[in-house]
Amino acid sequence: MAEENGACAKGFVDSSIHVDVKDYYGKVLKKTSDLKSNACVAPAQPIPAFIRQALKKVHPEVTARYYGCGLVVPECLEGCRILDLGSGSGRDVYMLSELVGEKGHVTGIDMTEDQLDVARTYVDYHTKEFGFKKPNVSFVQGYIEALTEAGLEKSSFDIIISNCVVNLSPDKKRVLAEAYSVLKDGGELYFSDVYSSGRLTEEIKNHKVLWGECIGGALWWKDLLQLAEEVGFSPPHLVTASVITVDNKELQDILGDFKFVSATYRLFKVPKGATKPCQVIYNGSITGVEDSFQFDTQFTFKVDEVVEVDGEVATILTHSRFREDFTFQPQGGPRESCGVKPKAGTVDPFQLVLQLGKQQPGSATGGCCSTQSACCK
Repeated sequence: MAEENGACAKGFVDSSIHVDVKDYYGKVLKKTSDLKSNACVAPAQPIPAFIRQALKKVHPEVTARYYGCGLVVPECLEGCRILDLGSGSGRDVYMLSELVGEKGHVTGIDMTEDQLDVARTYVDYHTKEFGFKKPNVSFVQGYIEALTEAGLEKSSFDIIISNCVVNLSPDKKRVLAEAYSVLKDGGELYFSDVYSSGRLTEEIKNHKVLWGECIGGALWWKDLLQLAEEVGFSPPHLVTASVITVDNKELQDILGDFKFVSATYRLFKVPKGATKPCQVIYNGSITGVEDSFQFDTQFTFKVDEVVEVDGEVATILTHSRFREDFTFQPQGGPRESCGVKPKAGTVDPFQLVLQLGKQQPGSATGGCCSTQSACCK
């Protein structure tokens, strides 16, 4: 667990960037309106009713200190063990704690003591608000680059979420490696973050306000693909993306022609090359998305419809919490003539934003939010 002097258990020491971020989020920012750009503000979007109800139950003080850039709610949550990287004031932790139910558990880790103080203050409040007999949340002080050093066990979480936090780390590869380590086999990293249209200049990366505003540390989106592969994750699947605008002229002048998006990706810890391409049929068993389950921008599974998937997607579906929600059959099965072939290839989030803008002006970020079902057992 991290200490305020900057040292972490077993030798992890925070950098000057960590110190600046802790100061920015612990002392400079006191509420969402203090932000100087909209990079860390979740834009308005349609939110499923069950999530709206859970968010309404979160204490106002917790919500007021929330600085996320998207809505990070994957499908199939009931009974799951979830870790929130950079949990801040705990808004997402508390919202998810109701969705996983009393048999599930949500852990939040953050390096900023001021934020954790807010989160911990309201544990009993939310336990009573959700009607639970005992808390199903815990908050840990530590670094997202040093999860095991903070006391989190390897292979212990079904899902890891993160909301506009990975960009704040100076060592993204280590963040991904630590996430991979504490995920169970078949587990998922589902996170929303800020990405740039190219590798940023040193001037931008060294600008304290831009870094604190979730822009200065943004990855070039193609670098995420490479880092994920190096760590061992499956190729990232893009769920959705939206444009980030910087309305502060002074900051925009520094950024020049660089563009930014908030994008949600899902990465899985599954075996490599273990499954052949096949046909899958969605059973309609995930509560709230019974008719159609949008897995990412390329795969939308409609109930009882045969969809051809490549070996990588087949591996994800057969080794993750979604395995009970699909029927699998080899290519050339009896219903092949009804099969749907999604387009293959990597999706450019900046191109997706343009497409979404044409289809649905004003569409916002967030993880194609659905609902929970009894998936983590």
